[in-house]
Amino acid sequence: MRVVLITPRPDHPLLASATALLRPDHQVEVIDPTTAEAAQQSAEPERPLADVYLLKARTPRALALAHALERHGAVVVNSAAATARCQDRTRMAGLAHRAGLPFVPGRTVGALRELAGLQPTRPLVVKSRYSRRGDLVARVDGAREIRALCGIWGSEPVVVQPFAANDGWDRKIWVISGQLFAGLRRSELAEDGPAGREPAEPLAPGDLPHDWYDLALRTGAAFGLEVYGLDLVDGGVGPLIVDINAFPGIRGQVEAPRALAELVLRKGAAARSATSAERSPGR
Repeated sequence: MRVVLITPRPDHPLLASATALLRPDHQVEVIDPTTAEAAQQSAEPERPLADVYLLKARTPRALALAHALERHGAVVVNSAAATARCQDRTRMAGLAHRAGLPFVPGRTVGALRELAGLQPTRPLVVKSRYSRRGDLVARVDGAREIRALCGIWGSEPVVVQPFAANDGWDRKIWVISGQLFAGLRRSELAEDGPAGREPAEPLAPGDLPHDWYDLALRTGAAFGLEVYGLDLVDGGVGPLIVDINAFPGIRGQVEAPRALAELVLRKGAAARSATSAERSPGR
């Protein structure tokens, strides 16, 4: 089986470990979406296509490449459309609410500087509208903090959310084709939270209520995702989704690489079976 990773970082622990499981018997290649090769593939994908492509990137170039491959019949995990649904936080919230998911409410502002005169009466969370590495995610408790952010992020389109009162801990649930993993970390938005994002401590399957896991599976179905993660907080009346990520790193979960490798093999086998059926006589 031939598998292609669409990523600038094939050494990422999740991908590297899954690749190590696959490579004894299968061919694993990499396309860096920032290269000229990727641009050429976007214009005219190669033939024959690989059995499976893993889209572990979310830049416009990576999405363009995935779209082009899918138009030619490639199997891409996650699909370009599903990945794009998680890039625009405004679109993400709208889809979540229409699906009946408990997603934190918010409003969109065309540029952060439009909030410079705001005098918040309660803590707010300000996030870049478009999710990407190094984007803006900050808690603001007053006008001074908003003006300070404007010095760097003034032109940034943002989503403004009320800070959801919670116990100060982020619950993370990751899903790989229905297999669930979970972790717990101190929220960087808590008053006594860490200065940056800390690794999540793994949780056992029974450490979160069953309905939290059910929520994770419903979210994947609503967004068309196969490999994804949810950031949730406990607001006292149940879980509240604060973010959804397509193909997250899933660090610290020792069984995640195997789950990913098994997903690749299932998708590849299904694709080969479908191709064989189309070519069989009488069809």
